[in-house]
Amino acid sequence: MTTALQPPLPSHPVLRLRLAPHGGTPRPIDGAWWPRSYDLLAELPRLLAGLPRAWGNISSATVNGPMWSMPPGRMLVANQVVRLHRSLTASAPHTIVLLAPGRGRWDLLVVPPDTTVEAAEPLMAAAAGDHA
Repeated sequence: MTTALQPPLPSHPVLRLRLAPHGGTPRPIDGAWWPRSYDLLAELPRLLAGLPRAWGNISSATVNGPMWSMPPGRMLVANQVVRLHRSLTASAPHTIVLLAPGRGRWDLLVVPPDTTVEAAEPLMAAAAGDHA
């Protein structure tokens, strides 16, 4: 009897994030993030770990929409306190706003977790300004 070895599953799922190129022109959206769930406590640390260092230390995150699990007022991510907020603004559904003191503000489109790959890819490409 032989046993086929299964390859180990990755301990950290690949971050599904696509950012717009950094340029001098302000953009209404800075990229797209495709989380695996609406559990902010599980998803935010992965997102923050994958951001460019140039963005600095994110001190505040505001998710938009009622589908997110109700976040506590703050959480510790990589030994830093991040304040969490939820907004129900109709003008910017499916977004997350990240703030870093002295560095800036970044608005990301949030692709719903249950979106298919076929539907998510064009959304992410458009948010990142890809013209391919």
